[in-house]
Amino acid sequence: MLLLVTNRRDITMDYVVAELRRRGQPFMRLNTELLPQALCSMAGYPRDEWSISLDGETVQGAEVSGAYFRRPGAPAVSDQVVDAGERAYIEAEWSSFLKSLYSRLEGRWLNSPTKIFMAEDKPMQLLLAQEIGFDVPQASITNDISSARAISAVTQAIGKPLRQAVLTGDAERVIFTSRLGTLEDDQAQAIAMTPFIVQAEVLKQYDVRVTVVGERVFATAIWSQENPETEIDWRQGSRPDLRHEKISLPELVQEHCVELVRRLGLRYGAIDLISDRTGKLWFLEINPNGQWAWIENLTGYPIASAIVDELTVNTIAKI
Repeated sequence: MLLLVTNRRDITMDYVVAELRRRGQPFMRLNTELLPQALCSMAGYPRDEWSISLDGETVQGAEVSGAYFRRPGAPAVSDQVVDAGERAYIEAEWSSFLKSLYSRLEGRWLNSPTKIFMAEDKPMQLLLAQEIGFDVPQASITNDISSARAISAVTQAIGKPLRQAVLTGDAERVIFTSRLGTLEDDQAQAIAMTPFIVQAEVLKQYDVRVTVVGERVFATAIWSQENPETEIDWRQGSRPDLRHEKISLPELVQEHCVELVRRLGLRYGAIDLISDRTGKLWFLEINPNGQWAWIENLTGYPIASAIVDELTVNTIAKI
C-alpha cells in the first residue's frame, strides 16, 4: 500500500490518485487536516506498529511500501474546543504525532520531510550546483548594501527571497524576483533588516523547468520573454497563455540534474534553469517539493506515472 500525505485541496495529488486507481494500486490518501477525526495508535516499538483509521479506511504501518509527502495541512481542532490554550495544546500534540509518523516512514518516502527541509537551503543549492558542474550566476546572500553593490555595480542584478516568498496577513502577497536597479544609500537600512539573495541577471531566451523523478528527466521551456510581466519572474502575472514547450537537454546537463537530486538525498526535484540568448543553460534553484501538475497538463509528460513508478519500485524489487 502507498501512503499519500497531503491535504484535501491538493490538486497535484489528484493526478497521482487517478494514476493509482488506473493501475489498481492500493493506497490511502491522508489529508492531515482531518487527523483529529481519526483513530490513531502508535506502539513504542517496533517501527511498523502503528495504524490510522479515517473515513472508513485503515492503514497499518507494516502495509506501507512507499509514501509521498506533498502538502500536509495543519490538523484542524474541533470547534467544540474554544479555550485558546487547549487548542494550542491539541495542535502541538497532533504535530508531534505526525513528526513521529514521518520518522517511522524513513526509507519509504519519495522525498522524506527531513530531506525536503534540508534541500530548501538555497545557498547550499548554489554551492552544490557549482560543484557538480552547472553554470551558476554570481550571487551573494547578504543584508549589507556594499555586498549587494559588488554585484549590481558590475552588472544588472536581481533580488529574491532567501526562503519565505509569501507575506501573510490581511493582504497576502508574493515577493517575486525583481531587478534591483541602482542601490541608493537611503536603502541601506531597509536592506539591513534581513538577508536576501542578490544575483547577476542572466538575459533570458526562455526559462526551463526540469522535473526529475528518479533517473527520468522532463524538461520544459517556458517562454517567459514573450510577455513583459513575466520577463524577470515567469510566475508573475499568472498568465494562462504562457507558452510551454517540451525540450531536450544536453546529456551532460541531464546528468547534472539527476546528480543534484541524488546529492540532496531526493528522488524528486523541480529544477529551475535559464537559457540565455546564446543557448547556454544557467542554474537558478531547485524546489524539492515543487508543483508539477501544470507541466503535465500543458506538455503531456507522464509525470504522475513516473512518480507512481518510483513509489512502487521498492515493492516491485521485493516481489
